[in-house]
Amino acid sequence: MARGSNASSVGIDIGISADNRKAIADGLSRLLADTYTLYLTTHNFHWNVTGPMFNTLHAMFMAQYTELWNAVDPIAERIRSLGHAAPGSYAQFGALASIADAPATPPKAMEMVRILAVGHEAVARTARENFPLADQAGDQPTADLLTQRLTVHEKTAWMLRSLLED
Repeated sequence: MARGSNASSVGIDIGISADNRKAIADGLSRLLADTYTLYLTTHNFHWNVTGPMFNTLHAMFMAQYTELWNAVDPIAERIRSLGHAAPGSYAQFGALASIADAPATPPKAMEMVRILAVGHEAVARTARENFPLADQAGDQPTADLLTQRLTVHEKTAWMLRSLLED
C-alpha cells in the first residue's frame, strides 16, 4: 500500500468474488439473526421455566443459551471478514430472522421445549441453505462455521425432541 493511501479504499482480495462475498454475508446475516433470536428465547425460557422439571430445564436452557451466545460473535466476525457490516439491532434481527420471537406470556415447560426444538431445526435449515454457496465459492471458513452450527443445532433439536416423547 502506498504511503498516505486510505486503508478504507483497499479492496478485499481473498479469492472470493465480491458478489459471492455479498451473498454469503447476507446468508450469514440471516444465520446471525436466527441465532440471536433463539438465544433470547432460550434465555427468556431459562428465567421463566416452572414446574416439576424446573431444575433440569433451567440448567439445560442455561447451557443452550450460553452456547448460542458464544456462537454469535464468530458468525458476526465472519461477516466482517467478508467485508460487510454485521446486523446488530433488534429491528435488523426481526427483519432477517426466520424464527418467531419468544411468546409474550411464558408457556408451560414442555411447550418451551417444543418451541426451542422447532427453533433449533429452523436455525439448522438456515445454516444448511447457506452451505452450497459457501462451498461453491471455495469459502472454507464459512463452510466450516456452517458445519459446526449444523452439528450443534441438529443435536440440540434431537435432545429437546427426546424430552417430548412419551
